[in-house]
Amino acid sequence: MGGGSLMRNFGKLAVMALGLVLMAGAPSLAQVDSPAPRGPVRAKKAVTTTLQAKDKLNSWTLGLAGGLLEGAPIRFATEMARIVDDGENMHVLPIVTRGPTENVEDLLYLKGVDVAIINSDSLEAFKTLVPDINKRITYILNLFPSELQIVAGPEIKTVQDLKGKKVNFNTPGTAAAYSGPLIFDKLGIEVEKTFIPHPAAMERMKPDDIAAVVFVTSKPVEALQRRNWPDGYHLLSVPYDDKLEYYLPSSLTNADYPKLVKAGETVDTIAVPTVLAAFNWPTRTDRYKRVERFTQYLFDRIDNLRKPGFHPKWADVNLSASVPGLSRFPTAQAWLDKANAPAAPTMSDIDPGVEVPAARARELIRSAAPNDRAKQEELFRTFMQWQRGRQ
Repeated sequence: MGGGSLMRNFGKLAVMALGLVLMAGAPSLAQVDSPAPRGPVRAKKAVTTTLQAKDKLNSWTLGLAGGLLEGAPIRFATEMARIVDDGENMHVLPIVTRGPTENVEDLLYLKGVDVAIINSDSLEAFKTLVPDINKRITYILNLFPSELQIVAGPEIKTVQDLKGKKVNFNTPGTAAAYSGPLIFDKLGIEVEKTFIPHPAAMERMKPDDIAAVVFVTSKPVEALQRRNWPDGYHLLSVPYDDKLEYYLPSSLTNADYPKLVKAGETVDTIAVPTVLAAFNWPTRTDRYKRVERFTQYLFDRIDNLRKPGFHPKWADVNLSASVPGLSRFPTAQAWLDKANAPAAPTMSDIDPGVEVPAARARELIRSAAPNDRAKQEELFRTFMQWQRGRQ
């Protein structure tokens, strides 16, 4: 073997030896570049944190079925959600639905719906399918009336003139689509019913096509106010009578619809009571507690909804108004009972000219300082000193 070849082999051996030394004395590339595994403890902690966050988010979240975007119920639902909001302690989700009539079905069967805005006459449709519906649904509040509003052209003078003509009742599931035909049946007026969106129906209003459109919602309807109606278009009168026993008398004025009602005139109509209802959850359940807290917050803050910026109908809401055929949610009834209870007697109720028996004084003091025995004794001593001084 020549000298050059020997030197080359020696060089290779030296490089190999140096490589072995470096590999033995340094950590591997995998150890340097790869992070330490998470391990079962860290993974379990991450899962637990996620579950806690999920539970926290859902604990006080309540689903409120409102209605279609163009109707008053969804606005009421949104305003209630805003006023009762309390961060993690109360979070209401207003839900866009097909309307107050189908909200009864949503309240009975749809997951995530705890409270709903319904029309009172819609319960009749479910009584054959759900005989105990009055026990499964309870009411929190009688919200507002949904007025019957029928717009027709100049050739239609009275609601009776619609007999045999095309009348649109909005899309299936809406209040108009349920209550409208029911009211016409009660009035004994047979019409050719159509169920298409009102914006499309109003474009087709003419003597040889759609003769009238029927709205059943809280007045005023923005779509009716905003539209530029041709001359002669007006709202039809529907006076209240005994055939309409499930409804309330109401009226429409120029202030409601300047383009459809002449100044100084009043158009008689009827209204469907609209109700804030809740599913009758068992009292110890999570869902019941959510409705309970929602009701308490709503009643405590109801005056805020009567301020400018909210729907004007809030000014007409009567907390004490009942709903025939339904029981009031217990928390709502308890709130009303407390609000209507006579005020507890105080020391200022004592007539200075009359000597007060010690037993009566004790009663007054217990009312002034309930559950505080030390405070009661202190007040009683003060009272006795005052009584002696007066004598």
